[in-house]
Amino acid sequence: MSGKTGKTSGSGGKRGRSAITGRFVKQSTVRRHPSTTVNESASRASKKSK
Repeated sequence: MSGKTGKTSGSGGKRGRSAITGRFVKQSTVRRHPSTTVNESASRASKKSK
C-alpha cells in the first residue's frame, strides 16, 4: 500500500476556485494568483428536507 489515502489536500476545509473559469484549483495556485482566485469554505452540513 502507498502512503496516500484519497485526495485530501490538507487545506483545512477550504478549496480554491478560479474567479475567471469557475473551476477548482489547487491551494498552491490560490497562493500564486490571489487576485484571480478565491477560497471557499467546504461545509459538510447535511441538507435535510422538512
